[in-house]
Amino acid sequence: MKRRKAIKTVALGAFIPYLPLKNSSLRSKIQFKSNWQNWPDMPWAGPEFWGNRLQDWEIKDGKLLCNVIAPNRNLHLLQTHFTEKTKELSMKLDFEVLSTARENSNTVFGFMIGSKGPFEDYRSAAVFGKGLTIGYSAKSGLIVGEKVFPVDANLTQDLRLNVNIKRQKRQYELEAVLRESKTNKMLISSNKLFFDGPELVGYMALVASNPELKVLQEPSVAFQDWSFDAEGISFDKSHVFGPICFAQYTLHNNILKLTAQLSPAGDISSSSIFLDFKKGGRWETAKESEIHALSRTAHFRLENWQEDQDVEYRLVFQIPLKSGLVDFTYQGTVAKEPLEKNEVKTVVFSCNFHHGFPDSDVVENVKFLDPDIILFLGDQFYEYSGGYGTDYSGTIQKTSLDYLRRWLMFGWSYRALFQHKPCAIIPDDHDAYHGNVWGEDGARADISEGFNYKSQDSGGYKMTAEWMNMMQYSQTSHLPDAFDPTPVKQGIGVYYTEWKYGGISFAILEDRKFKTAPKHVLPEIANIKNGWILNKNFDIKKYRNIDAELLGKRQEEFLDSWTTNWGPNDEFKVVLSQTNFATIATLPASAVSDDVVPHLPIPEKGDYVLGDVCTVDMDSNGWPQAKRDTAVAKIRKAFAFHIAGDQHLASFVQYGVDDFNDSGFAFAGPALNNIFPRRFWPPVDDASRHTLENPSYTGEHFDGFGNKINVRAVGNPYNTKVEPLVLHNRATGYGLVTFYKDSRQIKTECWSRLHSPKEERESQMPGWPIHINQEDNFGKKAVAHLPKIIVENCKKPVFDLYDSKQELVYSIRAKDNNFTLKVFDYEPHKVMIRNPLNRESFIIKSLAAKNREEIIRVTLG
Repeated sequence: MKRRKAIKTVALGAFIPYLPLKNSSLRSKIQFKSNWQNWPDMPWAGPEFWGNRLQDWEIKDGKLLCNVIAPNRNLHLLQTHFTEKTKELSMKLDFEVLSTARENSNTVFGFMIGSKGPFEDYRSAAVFGKGLTIGYSAKSGLIVGEKVFPVDANLTQDLRLNVNIKRQKRQYELEAVLRESKTNKMLISSNKLFFDGPELVGYMALVASNPELKVLQEPSVAFQDWSFDAEGISFDKSHVFGPICFAQYTLHNNILKLTAQLSPAGDISSSSIFLDFKKGGRWETAKESEIHALSRTAHFRLENWQEDQDVEYRLVFQIPLKSGLVDFTYQGTVAKEPLEKNEVKTVVFSCNFHHGFPDSDVVENVKFLDPDIILFLGDQFYEYSGGYGTDYSGTIQKTSLDYLRRWLMFGWSYRALFQHKPCAIIPDDHDAYHGNVWGEDGARADISEGFNYKSQDSGGYKMTAEWMNMMQYSQTSHLPDAFDPTPVKQGIGVYYTEWKYGGISFAILEDRKFKTAPKHVLPEIANIKNGWILNKNFDIKKYRNIDAELLGKRQEEFLDSWTTNWGPNDEFKVVLSQTNFATIATLPASAVSDDVVPHLPIPEKGDYVLGDVCTVDMDSNGWPQAKRDTAVAKIRKAFAFHIAGDQHLASFVQYGVDDFNDSGFAFAGPALNNIFPRRFWPPVDDASRHTLENPSYTGEHFDGFGNKINVRAVGNPYNTKVEPLVLHNRATGYGLVTFYKDSRQIKTECWSRLHSPKEERESQMPGWPIHINQEDNFGKKAVAHLPKIIVENCKKPVFDLYDSKQELVYSIRAKDNNFTLKVFDYEPHKVMIRNPLNRESFIIKSLAAKNREEIIRVTLG
């Protein structure tokens, strides 16, 4: 495939308007000049910048507009850093104050210098940075930090701001001058001011901020030219983001699906994006893709993928700038599928707020663990990630950009993990701008009284179907094709599917989309708010068999099909879902909802919290109970291990349906960044025996709905006394699940962000690591066993066991050529033996339990 020839090929997001004079990170001299005049109109400032908020900045007619009048709007320059070695900086900015902003005369326009975020990282400064403001407002005049220099209020709207900084021994001399841009006439000068080095060290940004308004949807300023000359300033050309921001992929049954996430540069007409692979040392173009307008994504699907080695890929985004066609690139790797590896590792993430952004510690530690598979199981961000609140009800263009800012922050943190490894992503309620969601088969929520608890309790989705499809497409379009792609109500798409990779068959569920809203099926006296029963006298256990859906009939049918669908490489079955099928949490007995959770005191290390009771949170999959039992009973038929997110509390439990421990095991991973530090402190007979290493909360419990659970481990929060406490006192971290094909063992690790796996290999959350066997995932005790069956000409056959009513009891692939099937009654059973390599099968009818020493030999084919 040929593509149009570009003027130049540049690295990831690196259309760099700098003129560096030396090849070092600390330049002797450097020049910068903004390049907005070379870009077509688009709602983005370019790869060298990060705008807060994304939707508040756009290039129009060669100028950069801030298109709102609101507090704390800023645009950070990513690549240059003022350091204590900087000798001088001479900076100029031309700008036009627009009419509405002149009327709101306290809006400040100008620079921010010395911008620093909570962490020493350019991304932290870009999103949360604060520094010294140097600017102009019609109300106050020239502003330098806390100092104000009044000027004539009847100034022209076309202004120029000059800032000159020079090192003078241990301090910096700074002078700011306001001029008319057309004549360069000086209007006011701050004269020489002196600052200590730490006040100016940091990143630089433009500001357009009105501290007294919420948001006025009117343009405030047009920046036309930002330039500077500097000596001794730090420069890093890799500190760009976009226009290709990241990409994620899966490989399934020789089908490669890859989705490239673009910046809003994807809005530029006549732009094109291509997928290249490196073969024989040369890049070859495999495919061109269209750009999905709202999600700003490009999706690629390649069938008959036969590569048996790692393959480098390159995404090439061709953009027609005014100076000509330019290539922007992003590179990654399609990893060799680990079919020959005995140990396949998958890392488990969920619940990602911005407390630790940009989460470099997580990326560094997980790279050391070197997983084969990356899983993000929901809440990739929250409505308040990155600050500024949420735009629920604006135009679809504005709300899609509002979403995109949070989604890009997620990718900015974690893209290095799935740049070279396959990744499954499942959106959860907060990804859909919900606190909790009961999807009601895709219904539209009642938002007549706003986007509040009442709208959530009404069932369905608050955001429009168009927005929902945009969100889902950006996060899930790289997953294998949906099992049944028929949309639900409003035309909202589905993505539940099977993913076969590395010897593991994953069932990816959507456990929110089909779920019934509690308020629709429980009596009014329950007094439901946000899925909680406010009436403490209402006994939910009496409504165990209420007519309510959990997974819905479609996904139940999918699980039935998936259970017996063992491919030639499948060794394990694993269910991935947004949350687990139980409620592993407690609250003080006086609480009626989890509103109190963020304010509960964090206990000291080793303490046991008394006075809690198990919760009845209907956002969890402990409700509705009967359908929970149905789901658990279905997944145990495949001896499937369950991995989930959502709960903000790491746990490892064994499910029970009829009896304790008669089903499989489930691991809910900890939160990456925890805004809701849930806990599990159930009433126990003797809390005095509790220690951190031997906790009293383990063992058999009924959750708040009466579901049977055996708790093996929980990652409760405790006072670590490590700053920042909001990050480290809330049991944050991630999981790692290793599947051993030869022994069919499953090892689950649970890592706190406090500890480095490289240096503290044994320092996991209390109770982990945990080892189980594949067969433990159908824990029901055998009444008897069928004779041992040996299959002569099949290395790892599949055994399907049917009861006397011809209903499937379970299906499992043996780890070698024989298996002894356990049964739960003495009635005759049917056994189907299958070779997954060639689909040959053999049926033994009316096989009854006998002496376990008896052997039956079978030859397939």
